[in-house]
Amino acid sequence: MATPWERWHHVTKVDPDKSLRDGDTYAAIADTGTDAIVVGGTTNVTESNVRSILDALSSADVPVFVEPTYLPTVPPNDAFSGYLIPIVLNAGDTTWITGAHHEWIRSSACIDWERTHTEAYIVLNPESAVATYTRANCDLNIADIAAYARLAEHVLNQDIVYLEFSGTLGDPTAVAAARDALTAASLFYGGGIHDYDSAYEMARVADSVVVGDLLHDAGLDAVKTTVRGVRDANRT
Repeated sequence: MATPWERWHHVTKVDPDKSLRDGDTYAAIADTGTDAIVVGGTTNVTESNVRSILDALSSADVPVFVEPTYLPTVPPNDAFSGYLIPIVLNAGDTTWITGAHHEWIRSSACIDWERTHTEAYIVLNPESAVATYTRANCDLNIADIAAYARLAEHVLNQDIVYLEFSGTLGDPTAVAAARDALTAASLFYGGGIHDYDSAYEMARVADSVVVGDLLHDAGLDAVKTTVRGVRDANRT
């Protein structure tokens, strides 16, 4: 059965707590060549700021998904494609393994499960906000990371494993080990993608490369450069 992310090689992540560079617009993100847009962040994410971004993305001709780290939420509609729910496997705070998810389900009047999917996050930058927020154990070696990937796919039946280096470029060897540990699940990589070369490098070892901070810090032209890097890597 085909998944929405089967052909996603480049994903742009929009943080509702951050602004775009002067002259850039949310609607223009789809014009970069990215395969999908994900709206989500760690702090100060509210229904109001998510809704305003979704309104601005209403004409986008690429899939738009929301990571629901806020309450309350609304069912997927014509403004976006669905939800991607993060489950942080190495979180020290179980809120981010099942607690927040339980509350999200309790507070949601109607959930379209056909358009609701989960992502098994492995957080790997101890200096990042997400690591602090979830109290993640980032002291993991390559064998640990590969084992978490297998756990996600074979024990928890996850279709997406997400290596989150959040703000720093990860070790390609570790990313490749996680990918090689998987049989059918897709490996997403996020963190430190800042130019053509870093995008190319990580696209060689991951199924999907996620670009986030670059959008807000350097703008749409920089995102386009990473799209080229990802596309070239997938041609070889």
